[in-house]
Amino acid sequence: MNNPANPTTTRFSGASGLRQRSEQIRRTNTDDIFDKIYADITTLRLKPGTKVSEVEIARQFDVSRQPVREAFIRLSNMGLLLVRPQRATIVKKISLKDIADSRFVRKAIEVEVVSVASGKFDKSHEAAFDENLALQSEAVENNDFQTFKELDSQFHKLLCLVADSELAYQTISESKLQVDRLCAFALSRRTEFNDVYQDHIKMYEFLKQGDADGLVALMRLHLSRLDSTIAEATASNHDFFVD
Repeated sequence: MNNPANPTTTRFSGASGLRQRSEQIRRTNTDDIFDKIYADITTLRLKPGTKVSEVEIARQFDVSRQPVREAFIRLSNMGLLLVRPQRATIVKKISLKDIADSRFVRKAIEVEVVSVASGKFDKSHEAAFDENLALQSEAVENNDFQTFKELDSQFHKLLCLVADSELAYQTISESKLQVDRLCAFALSRRTEFNDVYQDHIKMYEFLKQGDADGLVALMRLHLSRLDSTIAEATASNHDFFVD
C-alpha cells in the first residue's frame, strides 16, 4: 500500500515497476499494524470517532502492546488518531479546515506539475501510463475501490515524475491524508470511479499532445470534483466532521 510513512519509488517500467519497491525495506510488527490501521482509517472501515483498542489490536496481531503503541504514535503524528492518556484512543474526526488547507496546497502544486510535465513528456513515459490506465479500467469494471484508489495515487505520482519532481508528490501525499478519507465517500460509488478514470484518460491525451492549457484546465476540474462530495458527506455524516 502507498502511504507517506512507507514511501515507494515508482519508475517508468510498466505495471511491475508500479507494484514493486525499488529498495527492500525491513518490515516490523509496527509497520504491519500501522499499515492495517492506516488503510482502515483512510477507507472509512474505521469511521471518525471510533474507539481503537490497543489491547485488542495486540491480540489480533499476536504481539505485545509496544508495537501497537508505536503505530498509534505514528498515526497520531499524522493527525489520524487521537491518543489520550488514561482514556480511549479514537479515530480523529475530519477537520474541514485541514481539508481546505490541503486542497489549496494540492491544487497549487499539481497545476504547476502538469504545466511542467506537458513540456517534458516523451515516448519513454508511455508504458507506465498505458499500464496504469489499463489497471484503472479493470478496477472500474470490477468496482474495486481499494485498487482504484492506489492506482489513482500512482497516476498522480507519474505526472510528478514526468515533471521531474518526486518531492512534489511527497508533499501532496503528506498534505492530503484527511482528503483521502473524503475520497472514500466519492469512490465508493461506481459513477465516481468512472468520472475520475475518464479525467485520467483525457489528462494522458493532453500530456501526449503537449497541451499545457488543456492539462491545467482539466486538473482544476479534476480536483474540484471533491466539492460535491464534501457537501454530501457533511450533510449525511455530520458527526464525522469538525470545524
